[in-house]
Amino acid sequence: MEPTGTTKTERSSGAACASRTELPQRVDVIVIGGGIIGLASAYELARAGRSVLVLERSDLGAGSTSKAAGGLRSQFSDEANIRLGARSLETFAWLQDERGHELDLLRTGYLFLLSDEADVARFEQDVALQNSLGLRTTMLTVEEAHALSPVISTDGLIGAVFNPDDAHCTPEAAVAAFAHEARRAGARIATKAKATDIEIVDGRVASVTVAQASAADQHPATGTEQRIETDHIVCAAGVWSGAIGDMVGIDLPIRPLKRHVAITEPLDIDTRAMPFTIDFSTSFYFHSEGDGLLMGAPETEDTWEFDLHSDPCWLEHLSDLIEARAPDLDEVEVRAGWAGLYEVTPDHNALIGSSSEVAGFHYACGFSGHGFLQGPAVGEVVRDLVLDREPFVDVRGLSLDRFTAGELRTELTIV
Repeated sequence: MEPTGTTKTERSSGAACASRTELPQRVDVIVIGGGIIGLASAYELARAGRSVLVLERSDLGAGSTSKAAGGLRSQFSDEANIRLGARSLETFAWLQDERGHELDLLRTGYLFLLSDEADVARFEQDVALQNSLGLRTTMLTVEEAHALSPVISTDGLIGAVFNPDDAHCTPEAAVAAFAHEARRAGARIATKAKATDIEIVDGRVASVTVAQASAADQHPATGTEQRIETDHIVCAAGVWSGAIGDMVGIDLPIRPLKRHVAITEPLDIDTRAMPFTIDFSTSFYFHSEGDGLLMGAPETEDTWEFDLHSDPCWLEHLSDLIEARAPDLDEVEVRAGWAGLYEVTPDHNALIGSSSEVAGFHYACGFSGHGFLQGPAVGEVVRDLVLDREPFVDVRGLSLDRFTAGELRTELTIV
């Protein structure tokens, strides 16, 4: 596998940069983070009648969202994640089918390839749980898996799992759609606007200090600062959420983990008919991207730092994985690629909740690689947390309290 042309190291947002937003003196809710989680939360809160301001330090979706692979699945081991994934799939379809946003949504399913007996046994339990919640997930034979994804080698495989309703779409398009819907509902969105301080008065949030770039230099560090009063703050800052937690004295245990993806040149096969295919033992995956494929896999050694540089050695590793699991693709050429960051917690599960220490501080971060696909549903949950209502799914087990209580809630189906 050889790269051709210019290899991208950064994926830009599909949402156009907005002009400099006039910041208000006060709003009901300030959402910190302009990725899919923050924008979905802003949309739901504005639709519920609250005044909302989104603060994005860069461009919308410029963090982990625009660098995501775009997969949308409900196949998880944790019931909360199953429900969040399934609900979000409905919303993504609604955005495209009912609201007219072109997301490049393809519902060709998710196919997990299994080569370990223990994994098969565990996935059988997951399938039973997912079926009890109304999902159409099924165990497949190796032959059935090959029929769905004919480019794979079946060597070493002993089974597979498939859900036909899972999908993938273009993250930048989803960002643009949610930004449009949030603004339409009344939310304000400020880009190049960085939260630099949070004021706490009598144990609850009182204001956020914001550094906003001038129209001339577009960099918040050289812009002017303004204090904005608010009753609620939603931390949806992704891998940078730890710094926001520090402002209020709360530890959000999130570490950055680098991941790479690559996009191939067009292929002479119908890639759009193939499901999102994952070799579970290696986490090598691929799905259609235009007339080619988007491929991804972990590095040979994890990089736990804020590093977005593409590593040429990763392409060699990817080539080895392709040769082992999809040898028919070994000669394809790469036309683009980039690195992004997972926001990883100790148990690979999200942090969703309201602080028990600082009233009015809410958090939705640490999704460990499945934040994009859960974004729309998490927006609903955040809305209900702010409004002190019961969410459609019980997320109490995803609060920070699980770490202080020593009750980790590990998600097992991670890629």
